[in-house]
Amino acid sequence: MKGYLWEAQAAEKLEGRLQDWEAISIDAVGNVIEFWGFKRNQGKVWALLFLRDVALTAAEIETELSLSKGGVSMLLRDLERWGVVLRVRNPGDSSWRYKAETDLMKMARRVIEEREFSFIARVRADLEEARKLAQADASTTRAQVERLMKMESLADATEKAVKLFLSTSRFDVTGMFDVFRS
Repeated sequence: MKGYLWEAQAAEKLEGRLQDWEAISIDAVGNVIEFWGFKRNQGKVWALLFLRDVALTAAEIETELSLSKGGVSMLLRDLERWGVVLRVRNPGDSSWRYKAETDLMKMARRVIEEREFSFIARVRADLEEARKLAQADASTTRAQVERLMKMESLADATEKAVKLFLSTSRFDVTGMFDVFRS
């Protein structure tokens, strides 16, 4: 009887603990997400939900990832805004649950559209303004203006490649390499 009680207590302590493969996978996704400039824990929350393939409550996410209640709340709000986590309610359940968006291309398109595309557009506009100022400055050499024009061409090609990706899920970078050939 004593052995049985100990086993039950040990199993209870393990409840809510990530499997080794889950921990490694979730950590890897967190690292990639952090590398891309997002919060590491955003990636970990999404990866947990994606791997489990069930909707979890915020409290369950807190337990599984050992995160604070406030931290999980902020992370889920951010992830919902990006459209990578969805809030759902099961019939007869008053608790909100969260599940991962599983269409990876849809997810990537949304993030690229909102984040990278607007960044590329700003860079392109800045380079265009710099070229105009350089052309108006008598001390700027022709070679410097041409280099600015190459930089603009690269930004244009990048913007076109991103637009193509967003509309077709194909990423064609051939226009980018043309800039380096001349």
